[in-house]
Amino acid sequence: MDLEVVEQVARLDGWLGEGGVVVLSGAGLSTDSGIPDYRGPSGSARRNTPMTYQTFTGDPLARRRYWARSHLGWRTIGLARPNDGHRAVARWQRAGLLHGVITQNVDGLHQAAGARDVVELHGNLARVVCLACGALSSRSALESRLTAANPHFTAAAAAVNADGDVELAESELDGFTVVDCLDCGGLLKPDVVYFGETVPAGRVSRAFELVAGARTLLVLGSSLTVMSGRRFVLRAVKQGVRVAIVNRGVTRGEPYADLMIDAPLGVILPNLASGTDTYRLLPQ
Repeated sequence: MDLEVVEQVARLDGWLGEGGVVVLSGAGLSTDSGIPDYRGPSGSARRNTPMTYQTFTGDPLARRRYWARSHLGWRTIGLARPNDGHRAVARWQRAGLLHGVITQNVDGLHQAAGARDVVELHGNLARVVCLACGALSSRSALESRLTAANPHFTAAAAAVNADGDVELAESELDGFTVVDCLDCGGLLKPDVVYFGETVPAGRVSRAFELVAGARTLLVLGSSLTVMSGRRFVLRAVKQGVRVAIVNRGVTRGEPYADLMIDAPLGVILPNLASGTDTYRLLPQ
């Protein structure tokens, strides 16, 4: 790290030591776990816009295409493991330094690393919901059913997106069979918020409450391109909560940040976490 980044990290370390930090994480936190982000350092979208709710519910062919691609993508998402960044956040929480954790990610890796009471703004790919009766089931159970229903499906994913969708040739989708809810026969959907869908009001309210009670809002790995995450930065500024951002590349939150660190999270966060024993506020 160059001298400027070292000084920035030291400043952030001091804020972390004061406690009362709310973490807002984005896709950039999970890239070291093998899950690609949406935009990369340049801020430009890597691939096409993810599936929208309107298309998923209104177009049977698009829904079949999604489930075939997602069936392949889950093999990457489901096997992903927490990285040093996720473990750092969990360690800060155990040390009593965090007021809360909010994530835009749908991979469940914060919880896998040991974090508790995580506000999952966009849901979790490990759950499946029936759009007719509301029944929740596990993604692993659905994957077993899809595998059984498609014994001859041998397609391979060309690339995986952060939401578990993949790139797949149309010719490889022929004959893929979609399964429905075991309880009522309704449409099944990953329990995540698609584009065109609204984040449940309760999650948003809880996230705003956490920001209102924070000393520092720490954004990790998010370009803050969409309002879903950027609104919490705007709320923090409005309420006098200082904002720190650690992200690789451009971010739309930079004009509002009191501290901006453009560096790899896999390098920065373990360095910060290594000092938590020095200023632990609460016993583990």
